[in-house]
Amino acid sequence: MRYSRKLLITITALLIIQSLTTMAFAETEKQKYRVVSSEKEFEIRFYPSAILATVYSDARNYKELSTPGFRKLAGYIFGGNETDTKISMTSPVHMDMNSASMSFVMPSSFSEENLPKPDDPGVKIERTDDVYVAAIRFGGYASDKDISNYSEKLKTMLEEKGISWYGNFRYLGYNPPFQPFGRKNEIIVNVEWKE
Repeated sequence: MRYSRKLLITITALLIIQSLTTMAFAETEKQKYRVVSSEKEFEIRFYPSAILATVYSDARNYKELSTPGFRKLAGYIFGGNETDTKISMTSPVHMDMNSASMSFVMPSSFSEENLPKPDDPGVKIERTDDVYVAAIRFGGYASDKDISNYSEKLKTMLEEKGISWYGNFRYLGYNPPFQPFGRKNEIIVNVEWKE
């Protein structure tokens, strides 16, 4: 009887957390892109230039990069900058395991002119180029194995379709760590594409 009650309370708590997280996620600004081609398991997208706050580290895997990288970037957007400005979180978080970097996309309301300078010199502000990417999606909590497997799967599918890619395969994470259900992850890589 006591076990059943604890289980019911735990499930109820998880559902409440999930509901609150889903509502907050729905209000989070998402990085803009346009789908230019859809395949069965991946799509080609055009991403316009964006401003990123990026940290680099000597991490060797997802776990080593995710927590410290997130803390540094969160420090910047939660007011760790020259004007103590709070900057809204956006989605997704970008991670490149090859360069051991993590990036937050800055909200579209900011430009290089009005984005405050980070207090932490390890946080770099960078602008990306316009780029075409291939993207493949997967669910659940991401791991190094998932990132490697889906990168390889995307690479194989691009080669089968004769689509040239370049640069590193990168991970995009869309959900906060405390959201247990409905998680969205992607692997992207730059592609040569003509519209």
